[in-house]
Order: sequence, then C-alpha cells, then structure tokens
Amino acid sequence: MAQGPSLSRRFLAELFGTFWLVFGGCGSAVIAAVFPYDSPTANPLGLGFLGVAVAFGLTLLTMAYAIGHISGCHINPAVSFGLWAGGRFPSRDLLPYIAAQVIGGTIAGGLLYGIASGRAGFELAGSNPLATNGYGAHSPGGYGLASALLIEVILTFVFLMVILGSTDRRAPSGFAGLPIGLSLVLIHLISIPITNTSVNPARSTGVAVWIGGDAIGQLWLFWVAPILGALLAGWVYRNLLEDPERTV
Repeated sequence: MAQGPSLSRRFLAELFGTFWLVFGGCGSAVIAAVFPYDSPTANPLGLGFLGVAVAFGLTLLTMAYAIGHISGCHINPAVSFGLWAGGRFPSRDLLPYIAAQVIGGTIAGGLLYGIASGRAGFELAGSNPLATNGYGAHSPGGYGLASALLIEVILTFVFLMVILGSTDRRAPSGFAGLPIGLSLVLIHLISIPITNTSVNPARSTGVAVWIGGDAIGQLWLFWVAPILGALLAGWVYRNLLEDPERTV
C-alpha cells in the first residue's frame, strides 16, 4: 500500500500554508484596509472589515486545494487539536504541526512588518498594530476579556464543526474547502470588532511577537480559547455526530 507524504513534507506544507494565511489575511488588514475604529478617513478606498474577512477566507480556500492533499491543510494549532480530539489526527504529529504553523506565521508577520515599514510615516499605532488580536484597550470595538473569551471559544467550536462535518466521509467529496473557507469569512465578519479575530493561535502569535508589550501579554487568551473551542467540537462531533461505523 502506498504511503502518504512524509512528516517533513507535511511540516513544510503546514509552514507554507500558515505563512500564506497570515501574510494574506493580516497583510490585507495592515496594508490595504482601514478600520473605522482607528482611522476612518485615512484611505477611503481601504478594504474595511468585509474585505479583510474575505481575504482570510480566500487564503484558507486556496491553501485547502494547494496543500490539503499533502498535510490536510490545518494551518492552525486549534484545528490540529480539534482533529485530534475528533479521532482524526495522531498525537505524535501534534507538536511538529504546531511548530510548523507558528514558524510559518512568524515569518509572515516579520515580512509584513518589514514591508509596511517601507511606507513613509508608518508606525505601530492604534489598538491592533500589525493586525494583532486583543481585548479591552486592544479590542477594535472596546470589548472586554469575557466577551473576547466567549467569542473565540464559540467561533472556534463552530469552525471545527464545519471542518469535521465537511471532511466526514459521508459528505460530498472534493468540496470541503468551500464551506470551510466561507465559514472563516463569516467568523471574521462577526468577531473583527471584538478581538480582531483569532480562532488561530499561530495567526495571533505570528504578528504579536513582532509587537511585544500587551500583544504578548494578551496572547494567552488566543491560545486557550481557540484550543478549548476546538477540543469541545472534536469531542462533540466524535461522540454525538460521527458515523459509528467509521474506522480511524
């Protein structure tokens, strides 16, 4: 029986995929978007919330078909944990996948910082410099810790339910990338004003490490909440919705 891609190939695929997610999604916010909470008149042609939400969905959709057949296109530690909890991903691969995702996101964040710094007058200002995630003073809409925690848990739970359902063997094959990518668009439309939308610890880490300060101080929430939501979804789908005859 033919073997699947080696761990090293899957590691590289996850690194590249997460790089593209952060570079494309956060890049749209840093370079092309203007958020009304920070600078409502600086660029009337900016993408805005809708454009950034679509950009994140497109990065995931494109990678689903580019690397899905290599690594499964997790490009998100929460997804890896959720698939593990759902019985679809082995424990031995969790750490390599998460390492690849964080490295890819961090490279993308650094390159975005370097590119954005090339514009005259650029500075790391506003509540979410470099598209960081946050709550309280670092929430685009001024939402507190409890709101941020709840929305990140809930939306990551829903995100993993969509992933698990779309990739179920009973679902139509070949189309999983579409509902997964579109769900990420919807997730961003809901939560950009609250946390600037994480649901992905690697995405949050990849830009926070270049900012430091409160971006690092609040980073814990954007690991704990998405992973908790993903683990809950994995358990729920495996125990309540999974095909009982499915073999892992």
